[in-house]
Amino acid sequence: MRRLRSNLLSLLGVLFAVSLVTFVLVNLLPGDPAIAILGETATPQAIATLHQQLGLGLPIPIRYLQWLGHALTGDFGRAFRSGDPVLGLILQRFPVTIEILFFAQAFSLLLALPIGIWTAYRSRRAIDHLSLGFSLGLLSMPSFLVGILLIYGFALHLGMFPATGFVPISDGLGDNLRSIALPSATLALVEFPVYMRLLRSEMIGTLQQNFIGVARAMGVRVWGILLQQALRPSSINLITVIGINMGRLIGGAVIVEVLFGLPGVGQLLVQAIFQKEILIVQ
Repeated sequence: MRRLRSNLLSLLGVLFAVSLVTFVLVNLLPGDPAIAILGETATPQAIATLHQQLGLGLPIPIRYLQWLGHALTGDFGRAFRSGDPVLGLILQRFPVTIEILFFAQAFSLLLALPIGIWTAYRSRRAIDHLSLGFSLGLLSMPSFLVGILLIYGFALHLGMFPATGFVPISDGLGDNLRSIALPSATLALVEFPVYMRLLRSEMIGTLQQNFIGVARAMGVRVWGILLQQALRPSSINLITVIGINMGRLIGGAVIVEVLFGLPGVGQLLVQAIFQKEILIVQ
């Protein structure tokens, strides 16, 4: 119980520090939200009036404490331009991002599990060396470059998937899956080498255990040993890494949503930064 309390306090401290640093950095960005809203031709009087209405004339520490007090009650403020509640804008776009992340994880595991299992069984063979070279190639490529290559190959050249845009599930499941196939594949191809190499190394160690030798002596088939005996104990670290990698996937979603023109939280964040929508970024 004491350890749980300590972890919760540490989590609250991290959240407080991140929110404070984010608020300060966003407010230090060049540009004025009032000018971004009113335009370059706005008069000083109009800018000063808008500053007063939005509370932008107050010192940053006071504005942060005001924001924090409202945020603790569930009020994250309103967008400067539209006046819409910030939480509503985020929740409106959240399903798009969640769907991309879900399918990205699914695609990466569908690739990593069979390749990782087979390369562990055929360790130091040709297939293992080929998978290592392929993995290193993908790991050395940024996600936006992977996305551009997928757009060129599967959207422009083959015409199998749309290059940009998002179709909600309400307009058809098939069209929805086609619209998120390339974005999800972009994130999956960046993540799957990590999962595959981790599973491979864990399974190589597991296949050397005594219970695997007993299963072989009892005449259990190869795929039975790999899938039933070796996969489960080899997946513990993989599950941990999958949870940790959610942060990386969320960061990758920002790039992918802008590249493919998807109306998710990542694109909202980028737009808010350019428009100096401080509360949305926060």
